[in-house]
Amino acid sequence: MTDFASRITRQPLPYDPAPAAEIAAAFRDLPPEVSGLLAATAGCSPFLRGLMLREPDWLRAALSVAPEAAVAAVLDPLDQVPLADLGAGLRIAKRRVALFTALADLGGVWPLEMVTGALTRLADRAVDLSMKRLVADEIRRGKLPGARAEDAETAGGMVALAMGKMGAGELNYSSDIDLVCLFDETRYPGEEHEARAAFIRVTRRMTAMLSDLTAEGYVFRTDLRLRPDAAVTPVCLSMAAAESYYESVGRTWERAAYIKARPCGGDLAAGARFLQTLTPFVWRKHLDFVAIQDAHDMRLRIRDHRGLHGPVVIEGHDMKLGVGGIREIEFFTQTRQLIAGGRDPSLRDRTTVGGLRALAASGWVPPEVSDELIDHYRAHREVEHRLQMVQDAQTHEMPASAAAVDRIASFCGLTPEAFRATLHDRLARVDRLTEGFFAPGAAETGPDLSDHARAIVDGWASYPALRSQRAVTIFNRLRPQILKSLARAGNADEALAAFDGFLAGLPSGVQIFALFDANPPLVDLIADICATSPKLALYLSRNSGVLDAVIGGFFFAPWPGVGALSAELAARLTEIGDYERRLDGARRWMKEWHFRIGVHHLRGLIDAFEASKQYADLAEAVVVALWPVVSEEFARKHGPAPGRGAVVLGMGSLGAGRLNAGSDLDLIVIHDAQGQEASDGPRPLAARPYFARVTQALVTALTAPMAEGRLYEVDMRLRPSGRQGPVATALESFESYQRDEAWTWEHLALTRARPLVGDPSLAAEIETLRRLILTDKAVPARVLPDVADMRRRLAEAKPATGEWEAKNGPGRLMDIELLAQTAALLAGDPARRVEQQLRAGVKSGFLSAADETALLAAYRLCWRLQAGSRLLSEGQVDPSRLGEGGCAFLLREVEAPSPEALSTRLAAVVAEAETRISARLGAASDTVTKESGRAAE
Repeated sequence: MTDFASRITRQPLPYDPAPAAEIAAAFRDLPPEVSGLLAATAGCSPFLRGLMLREPDWLRAALSVAPEAAVAAVLDPLDQVPLADLGAGLRIAKRRVALFTALADLGGVWPLEMVTGALTRLADRAVDLSMKRLVADEIRRGKLPGARAEDAETAGGMVALAMGKMGAGELNYSSDIDLVCLFDETRYPGEEHEARAAFIRVTRRMTAMLSDLTAEGYVFRTDLRLRPDAAVTPVCLSMAAAESYYESVGRTWERAAYIKARPCGGDLAAGARFLQTLTPFVWRKHLDFVAIQDAHDMRLRIRDHRGLHGPVVIEGHDMKLGVGGIREIEFFTQTRQLIAGGRDPSLRDRTTVGGLRALAASGWVPPEVSDELIDHYRAHREVEHRLQMVQDAQTHEMPASAAAVDRIASFCGLTPEAFRATLHDRLARVDRLTEGFFAPGAAETGPDLSDHARAIVDGWASYPALRSQRAVTIFNRLRPQILKSLARAGNADEALAAFDGFLAGLPSGVQIFALFDANPPLVDLIADICATSPKLALYLSRNSGVLDAVIGGFFFAPWPGVGALSAELAARLTEIGDYERRLDGARRWMKEWHFRIGVHHLRGLIDAFEASKQYADLAEAVVVALWPVVSEEFARKHGPAPGRGAVVLGMGSLGAGRLNAGSDLDLIVIHDAQGQEASDGPRPLAARPYFARVTQALVTALTAPMAEGRLYEVDMRLRPSGRQGPVATALESFESYQRDEAWTWEHLALTRARPLVGDPSLAAEIETLRRLILTDKAVPARVLPDVADMRRRLAEAKPATGEWEAKNGPGRLMDIELLAQTAALLAGDPARRVEQQLRAGVKSGFLSAADETALLAAYRLCWRLQAGSRLLSEGQVDPSRLGEGGCAFLLREVEAPSPEALSTRLAAVVAEAETRISARLGAASDTVTKESGRAAE
């Protein structure tokens, strides 16, 4: 570290020559750059001139060393000052730190953050020492029940939370300090009232010690009014009482205040725990755009109360609360942090500059806007400091006279003309950058409506989402834009009807309407969805929180893949302590990604096959991340799993890595206790019931309806012996069953089995076993008759039911998949997907190249039609009842020019596929075997 003189980069212009000359003479022994700074400062600030004359010897010594060391030399000895002398000692420290930081600021020795940081460190030390000394005095006098002398080191469980600028380390030059004083009532069971009385005394004595003006001055004016319901509550509350208040009646401004909250004195660990409990209050799980309106209303109330409306005039302008002032930048930053910080912890920065940078890094604020606001913020804070340095006044207002403004200009090192022009430009620019974010725009004029449309719109007033006046106010601004967007749909009446269903399904409206109001492109997205997929619109009305993901910055980023997805979900679940809250968290997370896939598919950003891979990746990621959570919760009660534990296998479409928007999950669980008879835990279980119950716990975790809905439906009927078999199968039993008892349809199912999560060695052994069994069971004389019987049964049980049926019936998806699995089994090939299984059939000679071409043509068309249909409807789509938007989407997906062309093409490829499958497996007949009956289930 270098000394003070070598780091000087600027200095004020001496406004008053006489005191400047006096100080120059008094300190002529110092280097000229230092004495020049002191003189110029004295010429602008009577207060700082007085401190220089009061502390000349100390100041000379402090200026001869590194600035950081000089401040430490003031603060460190305070630890040894006894209670009786602490008030005077803190006051001496305050005036020395005040003088030194002012010179470091004015001379450009320190940037703004180091200046405010030094002032904050002094405040932290003052609060911590005074609180601990006073608690120690209460303990000495026997006033704190059950406390011992050593408890004073943690202030007996009392803590001061620094709020506002002190919490952020941003104290200005003549700041007061905002504190919330709390105590940990759990340390005083049955004696909470006596403890509270003692802590109230400590708080009052501490406030007096810091705030009272004596011959040595004062330390910090202390404000306790940010505590819960300050008008009626004591100056120190229990943490339980504070938490109850915030959970029940906490307001948006209090949420914003706690962005900067920081334990600064007393029991810091208890304070940190308390702030952690407030995380759900401060940081909402959904994007919270209502905070914008709340902040805007608060700004207007402040301006109304202080008469701060109107054009900017430098004389008398409030640098903190006025137009384009410091508070505008702070509100802009904190409001965006409140909106998104619940989902993105990187935004939870206490400082204004750090918050703006985090918002820019996450895409919430353009980097150039962030940089400009940071520059204006620092400049505003420097002007604020100079206003306060003149007479150590807690003021933020520019002087009312032109001459006094000229003094501030000199203090800033500028001529009066340059200062006025620069300040006016900065204030105007901040106003322009922030006002558009806060102030709601005027409502547009809506389109003309038909009588039918008018009747629908008139009915909206009775919907639950529009019960509150606040919701109505926001929605009235949105309605013209919504109606215009819907009018641009291919069939405006269909789109309006779908939006009507969406609106009717919303349980409340303020949050989502505020979201739309702040993000107009979302209105176009909703209109697009309503015009295309009423099913997705209905889903949105019940899960509107998924819209958060659209504006979270990564909605249109490249698909991350199953590894990144499972890691992201696992990390998110790790942050949640409670088991049920973890399950709800998984549901919220899955729905957002599921919605993203649907929107990307609907808008043509991905096709049906890309969507199917993404749906499968998502499902696999959920299982991979949730299995350890379920296992850990189960082990907490019953001990770790015996042996190597279990492996969860994906079967069917999940095993093949190809799902659609409505797919359930086919799973089986295989375990290996390695001879261990029971678990070792608080309530041990024998190995077989242990794995059966942990498997059932997984199924419940996936399927149980909770506050956030369910994850997936789960089907475990592909396990050995189906519904009659145990839900989890031992490895030895699984191998024995597959070799000696399994039906051919179960070997077909094995062609698509894939380990998802569990012990790696066990997973590898299961995969090796799968391949061996497929090779061993490749016996055409048994397989082909069995499959033919299965096909006949499926044709009878699940015939095609509509013109655009893609799944059931000869020549369609299930029929082609049956042949593909047969080809893989006969070839003893481990391939899981239809394309690779058909290729295996060609390689083995079971199928011809012409068969492969015809079957793939039918499969690809049917899969595109099926995947698109499931995005539009729960069941089979009827071309005659499908809306124009949905029909256009399906035709785009299958690359057909018209519905008639699609019908013709589908019939042709299905007929060709049926002919070729029948040539390999035999045509449908009335013959049904016991095995084919089981398979058709």
